[in-house]
Amino acid sequence: MSTVPTYRWRLAPDGLATRRQLRALGLRPGGQDVAAQVERPRRRREPLVAYLYRVEQAKPVRPMTPAKRAALAKANAARRVCPECRRDAGYVIPPSLGMCTPCAFPEEQRAA
Repeated sequence: MSTVPTYRWRLAPDGLATRRQLRALGLRPGGQDVAAQVERPRRRREPLVAYLYRVEQAKPVRPMTPAKRAALAKANAARRVCPECRRDAGYVIPPSLGMCTPCAFPEEQRAA
């Protein structure tokens, strides 16, 4: 079993990047294994760990196809429809409520 090199927070060598850093550069890991990890210490809890990938082995992000764009638009639209009244709420329905605000709090609407 091989061990992954571990660096302290902000002390990773050049040429390594997290997924978010790769994405900001227009890249993705592209199937490569984790090259190293960075640990950020926290008080009274386990340290935060971020995995690092080699920038030179990263591949470009795949372009968005029209079919993917349509599927994403459909999924986002479905998050706006209230399952109770079946209307477009005009905002993403919060998972904590599970329905639009007028359906979740009907007594407040009538009192106004």
